[in-house]
Amino acid sequence: MNKQIAIIALMAGVAAALPLMTGENPYFTGVMISVLMMAALSSAWNILGGYAGQYSFGHAAYFGAGAYTTLIFISRFNLNPLLSIVAGIIVAGIIALITGSIVFRLRGHYFGLASIAVAEIVRLSVLNFDFTGGAQGILISDVSLWGFDLNSKNPFYYGMLIVLVVTLGITLFLRKSKTGYYLQAIREDQDAAASLGINLSFYKNKALLISAALTSVLGSLYAVYIRFIDTTAVLDLRLSIEIILTAIIGGVGTLWGPVLGAVLLVPLAEMLRSNVIGDTLVKFGIVSASSGLGIFLKENLAHAHVLVYGIITVLCILYLPKGILGLFGRGK
Repeated sequence: MNKQIAIIALMAGVAAALPLMTGENPYFTGVMISVLMMAALSSAWNILGGYAGQYSFGHAAYFGAGAYTTLIFISRFNLNPLLSIVAGIIVAGIIALITGSIVFRLRGHYFGLASIAVAEIVRLSVLNFDFTGGAQGILISDVSLWGFDLNSKNPFYYGMLIVLVVTLGITLFLRKSKTGYYLQAIREDQDAAASLGINLSFYKNKALLISAALTSVLGSLYAVYIRFIDTTAVLDLRLSIEIILTAIIGGVGTLWGPVLGAVLLVPLAEMLRSNVIGDTLVKFGIVSASSGLGIFLKENLAHAHVLVYGIITVLCILYLPKGILGLFGRGK
């Protein structure tokens, strides 16, 4: 455990120094914010999905709860952003308790489908309430914290980094605690765990609450960072799927799997969106820009990141069922 703590501290130190080494580079900082956010989101989901074995497809609901609650309190009541984040945690916790009381009665794919249904109920509710902005979403123009201007990306970079470190720390602590052993027992065999006296509902809900709270904080930070949200941005099913795929590809049920998945997949998606791969092939003469393949890459590669995610996931399931970390003894 001490070794893992040292690795987390070293990783945090290197990540904290990156903006200082690269200078003021908004594009690089923006990509790194996305990497840190996805790593933290996937790590938060991993507490429930990886260690408890409860594959929730509705984590966008908690991300959206944090995002919407924070911007509503900032825009309507001019509340301090930190207090708004706390409000988001409370709202996400309430949703998690209601969700857990319903969906944890189900198992397997029925649980997965029920989690999607709950997330969809949250999304439709937000769309039809006036105070949430409906389909138009919520836009804020300026945010400050204790007199500090938040127009720079650096505060959000360090905010995402702090949440990631906290999430990894909580995961490490849980994994070696009684709760962590109970969650892993539930993952392996729920009936056997229940026969040993483990309260399935209590520990599942405990894992869900922790996971939802961390996810909510990330949603709040993202909302203040972007300053505009709607249901497509923070409550879409695609977000939940990307969170899960990041953990699966990196190594679900491991400490570093979600981080590795984010480090690999987020820059790959950015390269596809900005067509860096296609431009590189043309630049080095591998593909002609005027050829059919060159035109196809230019017009379609920017929209292919979801397809690439799917291909990588299928390959991992077939050949790396324990994720990329499975090549290194799961890297626990």
